[in-house]
Amino acid sequence: HTGEKPFTCRDCGKTFSYEGNLDVHRRTHTGEKPFTCPDCGKNFRDTSALTQHRFTHTGETFTCPDCGKSF
Repeated sequence: HTGEKPFTCRDCGKTFSYEGNLDVHRRTHTGEKPFTCPDCGKNFRDTSALTQHRFTHTGETFTCPDCGKSF
């Protein structure tokens, strides 16, 4: 809650409060997509993107936790 962002991306200088968030961000520079959909084999940079994608296979709607919209 201090607003401190001690973790800095060495490629672009963006700063983060948590090292894990920096790790996910770094994948935008490396192109790494370590999370694979077991249904179709498509790869994603983070688990939340994979989770959202998996709804395309189940027919379920995805509800955004931030705004509440479903799609």
